[in-house]
Amino acid sequence: MSISLQKGQKVSLSKDNAGLKKIIVGLGWDEAPKAGGGGGFLSSLFGSSQSQDGNIDCDASAFLLQGGRLVNKGDVVYYGNLRHSSGTVIHMGDNLTGAGEGDDEQITIDLASIPEVYDKIVFVVNIYQAVQRHQEFGMIKNAFIRLVDASNNKEILKYNLTENYSGMTAMIFGEVYRHNGEWKFSAVGQGTTDPGIGELANRYI
Repeated sequence: MSISLQKGQKVSLSKDNAGLKKIIVGLGWDEAPKAGGGGGFLSSLFGSSQSQDGNIDCDASAFLLQGGRLVNKGDVVYYGNLRHSSGTVIHMGDNLTGAGEGDDEQITIDLASIPEVYDKIVFVVNIYQAVQRHQEFGMIKNAFIRLVDASNNKEILKYNLTENYSGMTAMIFGEVYRHNGEWKFSAVGQGTTDPGIGELANRYI
């Protein structure tokens, strides 16, 4: 049975899922209905004459960390680098709108084969050209991250992000990490004002 997590909660993947080798990390979100009349955060930041520009394009990425740090540019797996050099982390492709049910983007992780040098994988989502398009996470609803056992497609856990993230342009959803020889997951749910993936990655350098 899938576990529903709260912000800050940690759970062991290895203990409760014997033989777990490969997981699918699914990330999803929906565009919130557009409010009428302007005002609020966007008006104060951009001026009331500015408005949202088109669909919101959220991009999911995975950072592979060594000793908690991002050492190589190639350790960022995203729409511009879909496959990690080790072959153990693969991004399944970019979704430009977030429309439809279920996962919007998926990243597969071969836990059994990840090189020992990597101790943590952080999953983040940023809004593409958020500043230029005058978009932020207050325009997003139903955001979640979930982990699925790739061997049987059974959901292991899910974390629904329920806080108000108005004004945030990026999000640290969660992380998978090694601890005492086992893999664990932490539900992070931290919003940031980073304008792009580069600035997000700089947090871990």
